[in-house]
Parts: sequence; structure tokens; C-alpha cells
Amino acid sequence: MSGFICQPLQPEQAATVFPLIREALPGLDLKTWLRFAHRIAQPRRPGQSGIIVVHRRPRPLPCGVFTWRCEHDLVHGEILIAEHFVAVDLLDPAPVMAALVAELDLLARRLGCTAIRTVVPGQGALAITRLHAAGHRHEGEMLWKVVPKAEDTPHAAGRS
Repeated sequence: MSGFICQPLQPEQAATVFPLIREALPGLDLKTWLRFAHRIAQPRRPGQSGIIVVHRRPRPLPCGVFTWRCEHDLVHGEILIAEHFVAVDLLDPAPVMAALVAELDLLARRLGCTAIRTVVPGQGALAITRLHAAGHRHEGEMLWKVVPKAEDTPHAAGRS
């Protein structure tokens, strides 16, 4: 995508994308984000996880982001898992999301992945539209359940 630059987020830049991530995860606090971002952007094994940011030329501030990690899938082998897609632009976020989706394909190829699994929770209509346009298809259903902490369950007080 001309006009955009996509690049890995450096750990020391993690705070600059916090306002974007808050668009996807409104309840997230800065401390939790920084801890997560430093861990994923500096993995123990390079090429296993990271954060991609996009910005418009010549503007230095990011206007899009997604997180990624590689995993081994029983059917597909090495796959790229991408989450937390955010594209923000005052006039039109669609080109920002298109740049992120294009970078997703390039990243998968660079990492030798045979498939991409994208996770787009809740309000991700723009991401879903762009991912469909790029050839991503519905593979199944992802279900989610928050497991309460033991002390939050009614019978937790009686346990030893």
C-alpha cells in the first residue's frame, strides 16, 4: 500500500499505540498493555510473536495495529495467528485496515506459515470486511467463556 509504512513495533514504542489498542479493548490499562507489548514484541525466540503498526507517510504516529504469534496447527503446520486489529483515521479507516491486511499476508510468507488464523472479536466489521476481501474465510466458530476466579464462585468459601 503506497502512502503507508508497516513495521514491527519496537518495545520502547509500546506506549505510542496504547490509544489505538484501547479502541479494541476499552477496559485495558496502560500497565497491562505495556507488560503484554514488551513480552510479545521481544519474544524469547525471534519470529514467534510481535506487533505490527502502520502509519501514513510522512506522519510518525501509528494509525493501525495488530498483534501476532506463530503456532503449530495439527492440520496446517506453522500458522500465523493475528488479533487486535485496529485502524483509526478521521476520514477513512478502510485504507489503513487494507494496509494491515496486506502486511498480514507478507508477514505469513516471511515466517513460512502455511495459513493465517485471524481473531476479530465483537465490533470488528471493518476488519472482517477487509479480511474477506483478501481471501480469509469462515473456518468455524470461536466461543469464549470467562472463568471466574475460585474466590468469586459461590462455593469457593467452603473449599479447602
